[in-house]
Amino acid sequence: MSNHYLRGILLKLQDRLSDDDRKRLHFFFGHDVPRRIRDDPSLGGTLSLMECLFDEDKINEQDFTFLIQAFEAIQCIDAAQLLRVNARWAQNGVTVAGDNRQGNATNQLNRPFGFFVDDDQTAFIADFENHRIIKWKIGDTNGTVILGGLDRGNRWDQLDRPTDVLSDIEPDSLIICDRWNRRVVRWSRRCGTIQRELLVDNTECWGLAMDDQGYLYISDTDKHEVRRYQIGDKNGTIVAGGHGEGAGLNQLNRPTFIFIDQQQVVYVSDYENHRVMKWNKNKTEGIIVAGGQGGGNALTQLSYPYGLFVDKSGTLYVADTGNHRVMRWSKGAKQGTILVGENGSGAGANQLLSPTGLSFDRHGNLYVTDQENHRVQRFSIK
Repeated sequence: MSNHYLRGILLKLQDRLSDDDRKRLHFFFGHDVPRRIRDDPSLGGTLSLMECLFDEDKINEQDFTFLIQAFEAIQCIDAAQLLRVNARWAQNGVTVAGDNRQGNATNQLNRPFGFFVDDDQTAFIADFENHRIIKWKIGDTNGTVILGGLDRGNRWDQLDRPTDVLSDIEPDSLIICDRWNRRVVRWSRRCGTIQRELLVDNTECWGLAMDDQGYLYISDTDKHEVRRYQIGDKNGTIVAGGHGEGAGLNQLNRPTFIFIDQQQVVYVSDYENHRVMKWNKNKTEGIIVAGGQGGGNALTQLSYPYGLFVDKSGTLYVADTGNHRVMRWSKGAKQGTILVGENGSGAGANQLLSPTGLSFDRHGNLYVTDQENHRVQRFSIK
């Protein structure tokens, strides 16, 4: 987002700030602005505070999320939501992993699926057809294989078409959906020793998520359900679906990736139903929050959705795989907007080909696993 455009949005959100909001905002930025500005929570004082943040380079296209985090911290969700809804991303992506060619070298990927980007700007990628998890520092030309890559198999040092990977609450620990081995495993490095542990078996797992309390969530495409597990529990509890294959509000049809918010609300990419479902805690039915109008490319539709993310304002971001684009659906919206991928399928910088996973870094930049182009693309926030 350019500074000129952002300034315009900041003027609009002034109406959403109460006097108490302004006081909390000035207190929040007390160490970043002169005392005379900090102590003037009037409308003029708040505008001066924003200008000061620009001058100090606290607000710019790289640190746009810094301001969103401030509004969320002072519980001014309306202002944070306005900023998020108006955020825009570059339409030309930059390849940060892979080289657009299918292969198994350390500078290549082969149909990547789930992944995440940590605070150190390192991506951990489920490299599906290479049967490995590869760690890739953003900016490097090569990644490092940390598990698998020794041909497909079911030994503890092997994987068979992994679909997702997430960071465990334990340090130096990953949880992996080893799909074709029908198991979820934990990989960890402790005191220089690699350890592997079976967490759940006999599952057609696809997507993984973990909530703030350390509960693990696994989607099962064969049982058409999502279960929550306490680490060490082998059975789990159904939290979405579980009523067989179907399109009812209490059903799912091949659930893939999942997202869990701070209230333990479960969001599910309901692949064959071309929709994203929201399941509130302890509810037996879900709510359609995106798609559900049959597969298609209208703004009211999705086509075989995969990766998803929900921000604190309830805005949904989803990889609309069959339409080769990433969509954004504001909370309560009847249709979405195209975030990236408006130029049809392909291998250009402004194109995607069956995107599967998505992630955001702490600056708000968007990362997408561009599956059939065998790469990870970064779209910078503008």
